[in-house]
Amino acid sequence: MSLPQIAIVGRPNVGKSSLLNRLARRRVSIVDPTPGVTRDRVTAILELDSPLDHPAGEPPRLVEITDTGGWGVYTAEGARFNDVGDDLSTLTDDIETQIQVAMEQADLILFVVDAQAGITSLDGIIAGLLRRRGDARKVMPVANKVDGESWIAHGLEAAALGFGSPLAVSATSGRGTRKLLDAVYVRLQEIGTGVPEPDTEMKIAIVGKRNAGKSSLINALAGEPRVIVSEIAGTTRDAVDVRFEIGGRSMLAIDTAGVRKRKSFADDIEYHAYHRMLQAMRRSDVVILLLDATVEVSQVDKKLTQELQRQFKPTVIVVNKWDLVDPQKTRPADYLDYLTKELQGLDYAPIVFTSATRGDGLRDLVAMAFNLYKQASHRESTGPLNSAVETILARRGPSSRLGTQAKLYFAAQVGVNPPTIALVVNDPKLFRGRYERYLHNRLHEALPFSEVPIRLLFRRRQRMSLEEMKERGRRAAMSHEP
Repeated sequence: MSLPQIAIVGRPNVGKSSLLNRLARRRVSIVDPTPGVTRDRVTAILELDSPLDHPAGEPPRLVEITDTGGWGVYTAEGARFNDVGDDLSTLTDDIETQIQVAMEQADLILFVVDAQAGITSLDGIIAGLLRRRGDARKVMPVANKVDGESWIAHGLEAAALGFGSPLAVSATSGRGTRKLLDAVYVRLQEIGTGVPEPDTEMKIAIVGKRNAGKSSLINALAGEPRVIVSEIAGTTRDAVDVRFEIGGRSMLAIDTAGVRKRKSFADDIEYHAYHRMLQAMRRSDVVILLLDATVEVSQVDKKLTQELQRQFKPTVIVVNKWDLVDPQKTRPADYLDYLTKELQGLDYAPIVFTSATRGDGLRDLVAMAFNLYKQASHRESTGPLNSAVETILARRGPSSRLGTQAKLYFAAQVGVNPPTIALVVNDPKLFRGRYERYLHNRLHEALPFSEVPIRLLFRRRQRMSLEEMKERGRRAAMSHEP
């Protein structure tokens, strides 16, 4: 069954994004006092425990909660135009459409007001809109910023909007959020049980520079206009989770903010968006590095390539907008050679040519992503692994200026995602550097990890047991998780 849907709506600066982060217990949505920061629908899955006064044994309920843009004000005062002169007010229709879709799909709407600012005319306009849409029965009013007892009476003024007495909370301190979650649990009892769904089979993060077509690709995969697509660079700010099925397989795709050089960041919002992109990389199983076929590979693309190697992330290089390339001037084979030279270090990563607007290449992309996930999750048995490493060393071993002979005592795979191989040797220094790169390349050929990164751990035999090495590999893998 599908999860019950909750939408958070309200005017700007009432603390909707802070409330989502508080309820989700993690930073899902960017929080900034600038109006118009949130543009897309930003979602999170919550597990609601049964209220303390309910019978023991009631199961927890899973719900999907969505933060929306602040209704009515989409640009800050004096900031209608961004740093390159684009008119941000042109995003108004797209932002309002995303809010409308969230309300239509919602089983419950949390209408958030600011207790400290009081009820405004814009709050009244939103309340009237909800009634005209016939959504009044789904509305639960929430008075945010009730940071102390003195603000409770101010929060209760929201009852004048006609949706009943509001729940008083403080997203900043967490005050009242337990009562809010209990109230949501009760309201959802008539909607459905919210039993856990099977986890998505794979999480993919889509990263790339501005205007490469990430949001268009997300919408094409989801089969609906799930996120805003605009010619204005930097439209996407949050990392937006989108769940969908394709070919009978479930996926979670994470749309991320477009990247540019850090020295060009316009404000703190862009800085936070960049770090959300890095977090999306870390929590994904496979990363889609999206390139724009109509422009040259940039320093930003190369920087992302380095980050992917640092995180040992399975990567599909997706060349988007291939339909706009003149086939007489650029052939796929020539472009592949070009990418091999420009994106050094990712020569093992597969490449897929797509057109997000036309839907070309999407099934190949999904199939390749699942293939990489399978490779990265594979665990090779000790016998074939040792045989492969010994063959490589026999063919060409590391050299030493002092004449020290390199020796391998044992090899074992101690982790997956990424595949992590521990090598017990006589002198780790002999294997690092140039020979380590050679060993990586040969292992890609010899083992079923041909298109995913491999992490190698070199250790002296006398210093660490195999169990200790496995623990070290486990800790190293955990250090790359969000």
